[in-house]
Amino acid sequence: MNKIAVVGAGISGLSIANYLEKHQLDYHIYERRKKDDLTGHGFLLPKEGIEYLSQIVDPSELFKQGNFLKKYIRYSHKGKILAEKDLHDVFVISRSSLINILARNIPPEKITYEETVTPCTTQKGKLKKQDGTYIDSDLAIVSDGSKSRIRREIFKDETMNTVQENEIVNIIHCKDIAARLESNFMKYHHEDGGLTFGILKLSEDTVLWYSQLDNQKYKISEKSSVESLKNYMFDIFEDWDPMVSSIVKGSNYENVHLWRVYELETLNPFYKDNIVFIGDAAHPLIPFTSQGVTSALKDSFTLTQYLTSEENITDAFRKYEAERKPEIEIHIRNGRILLDQFLKPLDQQTENILPISYK
Repeated sequence: MNKIAVVGAGISGLSIANYLEKHQLDYHIYERRKKDDLTGHGFLLPKEGIEYLSQIVDPSELFKQGNFLKKYIRYSHKGKILAEKDLHDVFVISRSSLINILARNIPPEKITYEETVTPCTTQKGKLKKQDGTYIDSDLAIVSDGSKSRIRREIFKDETMNTVQENEIVNIIHCKDIAARLESNFMKYHHEDGGLTFGILKLSEDTVLWYSQLDNQKYKISEKSSVESLKNYMFDIFEDWDPMVSSIVKGSNYENVHLWRVYELETLNPFYKDNIVFIGDAAHPLIPFTSQGVTSALKDSFTLTQYLTSEENITDAFRKYEAERKPEIEIHIRNGRILLDQFLKPLDQQTENILPISYK
């Protein structure tokens, strides 16, 4: 098998690396960030995602790092229960924990950090390092995120749109707050629509919370400081249910993150020449789907299967795209439906709508 360059050491990049390692394929990962730059949020993994992840990591180690959720409970912003739904095999884990688990199987010498990789303008299908030297590889698997630099360079005519939703995400370590929570997915909705607050218990001392905001109603500067985000949260959620307001006020904000959401107007091809895209680099999914990690895992599994079974790289890429693209298009449509529901007043929303896209 040819030598493979993997661009990006996030969830997608480490997932494909684990599959390549499992099949003893020759690869090297190039990551532009520092090794310890694990800032981010957390993920929901439905049963299908757990099954794919369990093929490349030890499930017992995985389950120590997160939490299975029992129910999805939908509340009004004042705390009235609007709907409940049992959850089956839905797992929540922080991004940093999942990255650490995926990185355990990758030999350190196979990852280069703080290395920005770009497409070569003179040699088709080649990538080069920041010092101008070419990467010695026969094919490249690109997993550098929803705003992929390489994708934008190759598909210059793509249109990337801002989604009418921002998220403020925080992971806090507080036994007192965690002790007050059961292992449920709790989500509070403002009656006017366009504003929610979600709470997920990761462990006995760790809680992930996030707020989804209609960015036309609730405007936040992209350059907002941690202190200004904290004060903004205090103001917005002051009169919400005491569970919400107390968590907002009792949180440490050193890990708070403002996430601006983007999506492609139309999906690009998933490959060009000997460069193939996976995860958000191929198909950004808005957060309402809760399918980002599972889709990246399925991309990695599917692509590896075709790389090992097809003699021709182009055939492998073509079959990978043909298998994965229809399902991704379903998640994109579902995500837009969930976004539309989020923006409506609460009394116009579909009852008991589960914030997970299923195909």
